[in-house]
Amino acid sequence: MTARLCDRNPAVAPEALVGEMVPPSTFDSVSFDSYIPDPAEPSQAQAVSKARDFVARATKVRGGKRGLFSRKSATGQGIGLYLDGGFGVGKTHLLASIYHSMPEPKAFATFVEVTHVVGALGFVNAVERLSQHTVLCIDEFELDDPGDTMLVSRLLTELTAKGVSIAATSNTLPGQLGEGRFAAQDFLREIRKLSSVFETIRVDGPDYRHRDLPPAPEPRSDAELEELAGSTPGATLDDFDALCDHLSTLHPSKYKDLVDGVSLVCMRGVHPAKDQSVALRIVVLADRLYDANIPVTVSGSKLDEIFTEEMLAGGYRKKYLRATSRLLALSRFAESAV
Repeated sequence: MTARLCDRNPAVAPEALVGEMVPPSTFDSVSFDSYIPDPAEPSQAQAVSKARDFVARATKVRGGKRGLFSRKSATGQGIGLYLDGGFGVGKTHLLASIYHSMPEPKAFATFVEVTHVVGALGFVNAVERLSQHTVLCIDEFELDDPGDTMLVSRLLTELTAKGVSIAATSNTLPGQLGEGRFAAQDFLREIRKLSSVFETIRVDGPDYRHRDLPPAPEPRSDAELEELAGSTPGATLDDFDALCDHLSTLHPSKYKDLVDGVSLVCMRGVHPAKDQSVALRIVVLADRLYDANIPVTVSGSKLDEIFTEEMLAGGYRKKYLRATSRLLALSRFAESAV
């Protein structure tokens, strides 16, 4: 019988969360040297140069003499670098390169993973555990509600004061975080505080996942999907609605473990998401699948039809477009792998 994601209920121990804050395996071997800037987009070469400079300066912040228990003391306040740009221009590649270039201890996580670490450990404990790090790299930095705004603002303020440098990527400039999602003017002071932490560098260019590539693959029939799932070791097969319901029972921080070890994800009966809460869970799942480079194939609707026009016109537009870009890349991967 083909395995189902719906039958998985991963458990993540809070004390293990900080140790798991590393780049996705896809980015294990990336470096500044392996990032190839597009000659037509000069901002990309500039971003590489700024990222290298950030590493040099952030390392000096932690270059103080070894203190009690052999921990290095910080010689000043941590610095910040914010890589802003569209989808598929290599921001995560550069962020992972920063991580690999910095001395231990260091941490890399998505924005949702950072907020979960704080929630699981408690704010004081999270600050204590992260305060000796040389850098905290935050991928896809987003503020979706006022609570997250206050939490992250306070976290980064305390960490930078303790000498931790912050590198982040996003599709939204720091001063615009939260725009279109909540009454940003009510939290302007906190958002400005966040903005002041970072030096913002723009990374322009077309989405490399879509360069000279065909449109979304046509969905398979249910029979084809079931046959493929049954004949592929490590594949899972789920009804789309059942999977969406199952995702609602799991904290997004568990989605990484949910797909651990899976070779192919098959979803039957895909259709447009019924509401925004479902759509946002699909975004997180798409990110985890993309991080793990797991191919995706479906029956029903195409993967570029999951997010409705109404959703794409709202405050989460950039999230949905990023998820669509990644799902299409994974679906093409499935086509070429079969």
